[in-house]
Amino acid sequence: MKSTAVYALTPRGAQLGKTISDQMKADFFLPSAFAADFDAIPFTGMLRVVKKNFSLYLRHIFIASAGIVVRAISPHLASKYEDPAVVVLDQEGKFCISLISGHLGGANRLAKEVAELTKGIPVITTATDSAGIVSLDMLAKEKKLKMLNPKAVKHVSMALLSDKPVMIFDANNSLGLKNKDNSIKIIWISREEDMRDDLPGVRVTFKAVKNPSPGHLILHPKCLIAGVGCNRGTNEQEILEFIANTFEGKGFSLHSLKCLVSIVNKNDEPGLLSAAKKMDVPVIFLVSDELKTIKPPHESDLVEKHIGVKSVCEAAAMFVSGNKKLLVPKLKTRNVTLAIALEV
Repeated sequence: MKSTAVYALTPRGAQLGKTISDQMKADFFLPSAFAADFDAIPFTGMLRVVKKNFSLYLRHIFIASAGIVVRAISPHLASKYEDPAVVVLDQEGKFCISLISGHLGGANRLAKEVAELTKGIPVITTATDSAGIVSLDMLAKEKKLKMLNPKAVKHVSMALLSDKPVMIFDANNSLGLKNKDNSIKIIWISREEDMRDDLPGVRVTFKAVKNPSPGHLILHPKCLIAGVGCNRGTNEQEILEFIANTFEGKGFSLHSLKCLVSIVNKNDEPGLLSAAKKMDVPVIFLVSDELKTIKPPHESDLVEKHIGVKSVCEAAAMFVSGNKKLLVPKLKTRNVTLAIALEV
């Protein structure tokens, strides 16, 4: 199924909808009376088709009055953190309105895309966009940072709109705001522990944060590389539990796990492949010559005897991260070895 649905109610709107759906490779829905004329998917009532489709598509474009669309989608709205993007435009394509999920759902961007196609005007009403102020939730999404507590966005945005300073801890400039001429007042924090609870702020961190201040937006970058070695036939559960327990014990967030890395000899290891899939991260396999370029803290003659290299987990984590130091040197269970490095 496609990610975008386009709807129109009139023959005139259908002409515009056909152009938009073709350009965006979207599914196109029209009333049964004239759907066949435009090679569209027929429906017999707006309320009925919206009820069926609302959770199935990430983006909805309606060529209809805003009032009709509001009545159709209102029973299905959950929250701005879950709802799909909804854009409404008139049948001439003059005004393209971002109606629902402007930032996180991408409706603001969608309205601009549609306006480019129709030569119309995108209508964006979110406060930060209207004020020309950076939207931190949108920026976080673009940079692929996981928002731990998205409700904190409103506190940070209100401070920005009120021209008040916002603290930001972002050691690796994951947001890309350092050394830029920003229109917002930023208090740069160099040490995470110096964040003050009495000021709104943003913490970009790979550390697990429990019970954060309501005014602090916690963002987790994908920056931790886990080197993994395992005996043949090691089950998925042992690998998963070892990684999860290690992250918890070290105070790291699993949201910041970027990938697993091992030696190419393990590229058919079911437990390792399944563990990576469960954690929704890729697994990278390195050849021996790549691992041999790394001088890890711990080397093993026994590992070299069986696999041909003196280190798997440490060398793998260091090679892919580009970091000469490990956050977590080799740990092991009976069947699994693990090392963790911070990507540079």
